[in-house]
Amino acid sequence: MKKIIPVLIAIVLIIIIVGVSFGRGIVEKYSYSQEKADLNEYFGIAGDEAAIIMQNEVIEDRARVSADGTFYITYDTVSDYFIYTRLYVNEEENTIRYVLPDRILSYNIGESSYMDGESENLCDYQIAFYEGDTLYIAIDFIRLFTIFDYETFREPNRIQIYTAYEERQFAETEKDTQIRYQGGVKSEILKEVEAGEKLILLEQMETWSKVKTTDGFIGYVENKKLGEVQTETPSFLNNSSMYGELEFTGISKDYKINMGWHQVSGSAGNSTLAEFTANAKGLNTISPTWFYLTGNEGNIVSFASRDYVDRAHEMGLEVWALADDFTEEVDRYAIFSSSQARANLIQNLMREVLDCGIDGLNIDFEKIDEKTGKHFVEFIRELSIECRKNGIVLSVDNYPISGGAIWYNRREQGVYADYVIVMGYDEHWGTGGTAGSVSSIDYVEDGIAETLNYVPAEKLINGIPFYTRIWKTTGTEVTGESVGMKAAADFVADNGIQTQWLEKECQHYGEIQKGDTLYQVWLEDYDSVQVKLSVMKTYDLAGVAEWKLGLETPDVWDLIADYCAGE
Repeated sequence: MKKIIPVLIAIVLIIIIVGVSFGRGIVEKYSYSQEKADLNEYFGIAGDEAAIIMQNEVIEDRARVSADGTFYITYDTVSDYFIYTRLYVNEEENTIRYVLPDRILSYNIGESSYMDGESENLCDYQIAFYEGDTLYIAIDFIRLFTIFDYETFREPNRIQIYTAYEERQFAETEKDTQIRYQGGVKSEILKEVEAGEKLILLEQMETWSKVKTTDGFIGYVENKKLGEVQTETPSFLNNSSMYGELEFTGISKDYKINMGWHQVSGSAGNSTLAEFTANAKGLNTISPTWFYLTGNEGNIVSFASRDYVDRAHEMGLEVWALADDFTEEVDRYAIFSSSQARANLIQNLMREVLDCGIDGLNIDFEKIDEKTGKHFVEFIRELSIECRKNGIVLSVDNYPISGGAIWYNRREQGVYADYVIVMGYDEHWGTGGTAGSVSSIDYVEDGIAETLNYVPAEKLINGIPFYTRIWKTTGTEVTGESVGMKAAADFVADNGIQTQWLEKECQHYGEIQKGDTLYQVWLEDYDSVQVKLSVMKTYDLAGVAEWKLGLETPDVWDLIADYCAGE
C-alpha cells in the first residue's frame, strides 16, 4: 500500500498539471486580447499628416495639420470629391480663382486674404500653400464654395467628411467594450467605447459587425454588445455655403434657335449677307465669322460691321459673331494661361460687340489641347461675366465627346454659357486617311446623347453639315475634298453613279472606279437632313445650327423650318 500511494500522488499531480495547462490553453484561446493598435500605423499617417475619412471609408489621400490646428486637403482631393467647387489654379501665376455670376474671387497662394471682386476678405488662417508640387487648401476655405460636413480630431490627426447623406443604420453599445481592428477577440484594440456610445453599422455578420465610431474609427464589435438597430437619415449641420448656391442667370430664347454660320473671310464678305440667306426659311440667328486670334496677348482681327448688324436686324435675325483660334497660328497656352491675356481678349471682344450692336458671341476655339484645357474653361467663365452684364448671348462650339478632348469641360460650359453647340460633323476628316461619312446618324446621335450627360437639353444646339466630302483613293493614298450639297449631287449625276441608301449611316452612298482611283461619296441631302432633324426632335434640343450658309440645297430649308416650328 505504501508503494502505491506515491504512484497515485504522481498520477494526480500529472492530471492537475495537464488540466491546468489545458485550462490555460482554453483561457488563452477564448480570452480577450488587451493589445492596443498603433493608431498612426492604422491610419497610415506620420508627423503633421492627417487621415481623411470620406463618408465611411479611409481614403488614400492625406490631409495636413498646421501648427495652429488648421486642416488642409490637397487640390487633387478637392477635384476628386468636390467637383463643383470650380476652383481654378494657375501654377505659373501662383493664384487661385473662382468665377461667380458677376465677379471673380482671386487669391495669391501663401496669403491669408482673398479678393471678392474689388473687396478684400481676411481669413484667420493661411488659405493655401505648396509642399513640393502638392497644393494644400484649407478645409474652411473649401467650405465657402460647397456644402459638406466635417469634423476634425487629434491624436491621431484625422478628419471626417460627409459630402452627402443617405439612410443608415446605427446602434448604441449596451456595455463597455472595444472596437477591434478585425472581427475576433485576439484582434488589436482600436478604441475603448463606453456603454451608450453610438456606432454606425457598416456591415452586420453572424457574431461581429463592422462599425464606425462618431470620431472616425472603422473596426469591429461583437453583436452581443450592441443594442437595438435603428435607422436615420442625417442632414447637413450647415445647409448653405457663402459662394456655392449663387444663381447663374442666362439668356434662354423662347423659340428654337435656327442659326446659320456665315463664312466671312474679310470685310468685303459682309456684303454677301442677303445672297447667302436668300433661300433660308425659319432662320432667326446668323453667325458671321468675324473674329480670330492674332498674337499671344489676347488681340483679335475683326471684320465686324455695324451696317451688317443693322441689315440683319431688319431681316429679323440676331447676330452671334464667331471668334476662332485657327485662322492664324497662335500660342493658345500662352494666351489662355495668362490672366492678363484673357482679360485683354475679353475686353477686345466686348468692345467690338458693344460698338456694333452685336447680339451674341459664338466661341469656336477648336485647337485647345489638354494642357490648355482648364485655362480655356476659365476664359469661358470670365467671359460669361461680361456677357451676362451686357445681355449678350454666349455660345460655345464643341466636337462630340466621342472624339476626345474632354478637357473642354462641357459641364462647366453648360453652367456658364447660354448655349452649347455640338458640331455634329467632321466624323471623317479630309486628311484623316480614311474615307467615310462626314455625319452618320450614329455619330450625330451619340454626340447629342453624350453631351446631354453634362449640358441640359434647353441649352444644347446640334450643328448639321451643309457639305460632304468626295473621297479619292489611289493605292494607299486617301484624300477628301469638301464640297457643298449641290456640288456633291452634281458629281454623282455627271458621273452616272448609282447611289444606295445606307440604313446604318442614313445617307445615300455612291462610288465609281476611274482607272487606279476609287471615288466615294456619302451624300448630305434632303433625306439625310430629315433623319438628323428627327433625332434632334426626339431629344427636344434648343435648336439647330448649319455649317455653312451657301452650301445647302434649297429644299432642306422647309425641313429645318418645320423642325423649328415643332412640326
